[in-house]
Amino acid sequence: MSYPKLTDKPGALETARAIRAGGLSPREAVQDAIARIEHLDAHINAVVVCDFERALEAARAMDGKAPGADQPLFGVPMTVKESFDVAGLPTCWGHERYADNVARRDANLVTRLKAAGAVILGKTNVPVDLSDWQSFNSVYGRTNNPHDHSRSPGGSSGGSAAAVASGMVPCEFGTDIGGSVRVPAHFCGVWGHKTTWGLISKRGHEHPAMGGQDGHDGVLSIAGPLARNAGDIAALVKLGAQFPLRANPKPLASCRVLALLDHPDSPLDSGVRGPIEAALAKLEKAGVAIDHASQLLPDLAAQQADYLRMLNIAMARGAPAPDGHRASATDWFNLLDRQARNQLAWEAVFAQYDFVLAPPAPVLAVPHRDEPVFRGMLDIDGREVPGATGLAWSGLATFPNLPATVLPIGQTGGLPCGLQVMGPLWSDLDCIAAADAIDRIVNAG
Repeated sequence: MSYPKLTDKPGALETARAIRAGGLSPREAVQDAIARIEHLDAHINAVVVCDFERALEAARAMDGKAPGADQPLFGVPMTVKESFDVAGLPTCWGHERYADNVARRDANLVTRLKAAGAVILGKTNVPVDLSDWQSFNSVYGRTNNPHDHSRSPGGSSGGSAAAVASGMVPCEFGTDIGGSVRVPAHFCGVWGHKTTWGLISKRGHEHPAMGGQDGHDGVLSIAGPLARNAGDIAALVKLGAQFPLRANPKPLASCRVLALLDHPDSPLDSGVRGPIEAALAKLEKAGVAIDHASQLLPDLAAQQADYLRMLNIAMARGAPAPDGHRASATDWFNLLDRQARNQLAWEAVFAQYDFVLAPPAPVLAVPHRDEPVFRGMLDIDGREVPGATGLAWSGLATFPNLPATVLPIGQTGGLPCGLQVMGPLWSDLDCIAAADAIDRIVNAG
């Protein structure tokens, strides 16, 4: 079962190779990307902060120059999530009151991207406070899923995934605390990677309420790339990493894999289960050893409860919960203790298994709605379940700070479906390599 592709435009590294070979100039690459945005975005509304004049100026300055050895993205046009600071551009996180909040300097990651030769065309849409699986706000409006404009591209990096899936840009960087890279990748049929927590700096990704004061990476939240192939994802992870990663490549046929398709807190819609089961069958036919259950797994219901508690405290920055309860320092340290024990439990899992495969979300791209997904209900095979239960699948990797790569593996009714490949701490490159091997088996032909 193939997944629906919306573009045959080249990826980031392919574009960079064409520029190095002289078949394309940086200015032409940027002009082409701007033309695609201007043509496609009237219907999708993904790139909501445009910086075309400065991008063209930067590209023209590159024309005729040879890329440096440390510039793997020389001349490659791309965008970044609205919540990253780009000097001279607004960062408002979807709030009208911060619409005129103009960043004074680039986020650390943006600095790295520019140093690697990337040309930033602008920034992509987000939900208010990055807290929904949709991407709409009163400042920039609503972003549509490029596969079906009546549906969400996901959130909070929904504009990111929509821009990549439609072919506007070859790659992007988003952030993820509740599946905010992985769910948009799943909804839009592209690749996304949740990095090991702390691998990529998020300095310059602070809420505008902080008034430009540098914060810290914060618990759970990470920066991670979106692209249309594994090679681009790996290159972007290496480029953003604050320290070198070790890769331990192992043929997929030699790996032991655990597939997790059932969660005590979240049923799985047949539109997701069907493509994943078909993909698992292809992998097993190709000789990949897959277990479908394990006693080694931590208590997933307890993990989900702890994850939601930590997530809500982090997102509210300690403000009282809707029930009026404010977490104490003791509550917080107890949560950190439970997170550490959860990490140890996952270490035991990965002592026996190389990778864990799971859905990124329990549903395919959701229809647009005016309320946040997490405040409403999800329709799972005709059954209404609370929207927040959908976070169980992204929380699998988020709470223990694990890396996870999402790749597209199929479709239901024309909507893409992704698969999440989780690995042990710091195995980011191995997760991406495994996802690449899975892709070659599942999407062959």
